[in-house]
Amino acid sequence: MGLNNNDIIKKLRVALQLRDDEIIEILKLVDFKISKTELSAFFRKEDHPNYRKLEDQILRNFLNGLIIHKRGPMEKKDISSKK
Repeated sequence: MGLNNNDIIKKLRVALQLRDDEIIEILKLVDFKISKTELSAFFRKEDHPNYRKLEDQILRNFLNGLIIHKRGPMEKKDISSKK
């Protein structure tokens, strides 16, 4: 059995030593808003009544935000100066 999105974000949180508020800020970098309560549902065990499956869109937004968080925003290329 492979990893699901919930497992991936759990492992990234531990590996990068991220707190819930930091994950929320990372998601804000890509204009994705989530509450602490919603976020905590992703870190619960599957048999917990408040468990929520992490959808692909949220994981994708987290990974895109993480890139910005670690590298900074992408510089815009000036294509008008090319000949």
